[in-house]
Amino acid sequence: MQAVRQCSACAKRAAGGLVRNQEVSLLQRRGAACIRYLSTSEKRRSGVQKPGEMTNPTHISLASLSVGHGLWQVEDLSHNSLIRRAASVLTDSSSSFLSQATLALTDALTDYSKAVHSRIIFQKRYLASLGKMSPSEEESLLRAISGWRSEAAERLNECKHYDSTWINAVNLSKMAAEAAYSSGAHQASILVQTNIQVAQSQVEEARKLSAEADKKLAETKVEEIQRMAEYSAFLEGSEEHEVHEAYLRED
Repeated sequence: MQAVRQCSACAKRAAGGLVRNQEVSLLQRRGAACIRYLSTSEKRRSGVQKPGEMTNPTHISLASLSVGHGLWQVEDLSHNSLIRRAASVLTDSSSSFLSQATLALTDALTDYSKAVHSRIIFQKRYLASLGKMSPSEEESLLRAISGWRSEAAERLNECKHYDSTWINAVNLSKMAAEAAYSSGAHQASILVQTNIQVAQSQVEEARKLSAEADKKLAETKVEEIQRMAEYSAFLEGSEEHEVHEAYLRED
């Protein structure tokens, strides 16, 4: 009872703003005495007290106290409170997973788009220079086209891999949001739902860029077929012209 009266005295003195600098350490010592007293009382009610149990963190947490506006308050450790805390931790972890998966997928999509555009640039340069290049120049352009084709294929495989991971992250985040909402952690649920929307928006934008790159590549392939057909016809015409001139010279 003496320790309890000391706790009450400490609280009144703190609430009234009368604590001076030299009294802070005294309040801390009395607060510690309050906790020891309550812990000891709990031990006596529960049964035999073993040596060392006074400092066991588990037992202390069950009767943990916190200071709020000068008053001692018992921490809420009910089942509902602990479930809400666990749900909040779950949403934090799922949001971190989603963030990393989104970054990996958007980077892969961006790199794929860059590789495709680079291939298109060299391929158009090659088509525009047909019949005008030296063998070394033609070989250099063909090597560049082949290199960017391989780069695009590698980046596309990464996109497929990270796309699967990203979908799993979205589904996990959705389940975490539902669990948080049902447990009463509404703020955590709203936050993870917002993160899902942001991630979906970022991935959608990156996918649009890669789709545009694929469309331009398809157009370039059609242009390549037409240009190669024209060039082949030109070569055939040149050969026929040379044969005709040789025939006339023989006559």
